[in-house]
Amino acid sequence: MRAARLLPLLVDGAAWAAGLLAAVLARYDLAPGRHELAGALALALLAVAMQAAVGHTRGLYRGRYRFAGFDDIRAVASTAVVVTLGLTAADLLLSRHPIPPGLPPVGGAVALVLMLGFRYVRRARLSRLRRPRGAAPVLLFGAGSAAELLVDSMLHDSSGRYVPVGLIDDEPRKRHLRLRGVPVLGTRDDIVGALAETGAELLVFAVANADAALVRDVRDRVTAAGAEFRVVPSVSELMNHAVEVGDIREVQVTDLLGRHQIDTDLSMIGGYLTGKRILVTGAGGSIGSELCRQIHHFGPAELMMLDRDETSLLAVQLSIDPRAGLDDPRVILADLRDGPRIREILRTRRPQVVFHAAALKHLALLQRHPAEAVKTNVLGTLNVLEAAESVERFVNISTDKAADPSSVLGYSKRITERLTAWTARRRPGTFLSVRFGNVLGSRGSVFTTFSTQIAEGGPVTVTHPDVTRYFMTTQEAVHLVIQAAAIGHDGEALVLEMGGPVRIAEVARQMVALSGKQIPIEFTGLRPGEKLAETLFGAGETDRRPYHPLISHVEVPPLDPARLRSLIPDADTAVQIARMSEVCDAPAPAPVLH
Repeated sequence: MRAARLLPLLVDGAAWAAGLLAAVLARYDLAPGRHELAGALALALLAVAMQAAVGHTRGLYRGRYRFAGFDDIRAVASTAVVVTLGLTAADLLLSRHPIPPGLPPVGGAVALVLMLGFRYVRRARLSRLRRPRGAAPVLLFGAGSAAELLVDSMLHDSSGRYVPVGLIDDEPRKRHLRLRGVPVLGTRDDIVGALAETGAELLVFAVANADAALVRDVRDRVTAAGAEFRVVPSVSELMNHAVEVGDIREVQVTDLLGRHQIDTDLSMIGGYLTGKRILVTGAGGSIGSELCRQIHHFGPAELMMLDRDETSLLAVQLSIDPRAGLDDPRVILADLRDGPRIREILRTRRPQVVFHAAALKHLALLQRHPAEAVKTNVLGTLNVLEAAESVERFVNISTDKAADPSSVLGYSKRITERLTAWTARRRPGTFLSVRFGNVLGSRGSVFTTFSTQIAEGGPVTVTHPDVTRYFMTTQEAVHLVIQAAAIGHDGEALVLEMGGPVRIAEVARQMVALSGKQIPIEFTGLRPGEKLAETLFGAGETDRRPYHPLISHVEVPPLDPARLRSLIPDADTAVQIARMSEVCDAPAPAPVLH
């Protein structure tokens, strides 16, 4: 180990001797006198001593820099500059100059080139030794930052499974680019030829911030060529974690249908989450649990997780802290329908930011039991709003079904948007709603239903061949919810960009294809309250995006809670639905300034 550390010093010393000798030989046309040679030798000995002393302070000879990199280059260059200045000063201070004063800088430049050259050769040799042996050749789609990290990781893992042999990228400027020596072989149109040329049987999609359409197109080309296809997670899945080889995984339906390009402003988010007391209702649900996981990354002073399901609470708590238990005070077991309990929690725990994600959300079930939607979605939300007297920011999680609602779920969520807008006029904090469409992977979603049907051999049931919905992954939806909450104003509903609507039949087709099974798809007809196509904006709402390209701002008319008196929980189902529709369309009260 000591010999390995001593070798760079010996090389650097030899580089100084060679550099000063080369400077003297060049100055005297390869025929210097004894005085000049003796002077060069004396300065070389001084240079070695100074290089050892200065280099030691910079960590050059203490094993700090195992591989040549920018830090190593900076340390070597700064050491060479200091030694050069020292040699020049020593030469000038002597009454009889050992060598002409202009030669130490020339010798220093030559020595620096030799020192860096040695380190480059050493780095290249180590890289060759660390290259994986017998690993499978792979192509990477994308020549950006994610691909660069993957290439570097693959090339420096001697026991790795993959070795990169080529890159594919649609950017014309990258046509002749090389990443760590791995060349760009063309665009997506060249995938088939690149696979044949390199012998690769696997392509890794290495663009972490790509949309689903690009993933689908590249996958179709790869599978048509008879090769395997893998992906790296999206940016919202990675959060602050840099992509690694271990992140490469099989493609999922969320990659093919739910990916969207996300533009993240972490400073904007951190400003209202970091160091704050935050409460998430419905923390055990799909959206609530992902909210908790992402909020946790921003370092809140306290993250309070509220739900009525103790099992779900434990699951989300363990996903954040594997050592935690249900005795953790951050876990709060409570039901939104219990108004006094909710008021007590907000009074004693004093959250500064509230994300209200608790709700009943299954359209067909609520259509049969509208009173339950009133109790939880409407009155439960009102309980939280009334208890949130001193919060700085309140975010109500809504749905695209609240835009021109036609179902019990849509009516209940539209009412909560209007109740939130009403509260915004009477409280000092910021109260707003965030509206988005279907979330792939959420509990009880069509994704879950299709997965179960496929696992049991089918058939996969779709209501109508032309029914379409907006889709986004849970991670991406929550990512935008957190950003939207930072820029929303009082009483607004912020509508997340969900991309183009996707046919539910296409979701079923993609999932069946991924399963590798021959499973039929059957159409059962639209259910009561179900639309053929959803919309993100209601009548009279305009798509304004003043702050973020993926977040629209719409005004919401407030609704006086007194209007809720007509929603009698034990009313007939048809009457209850009709009254919910009437409440949704009730005129807004006169504005009140707070």
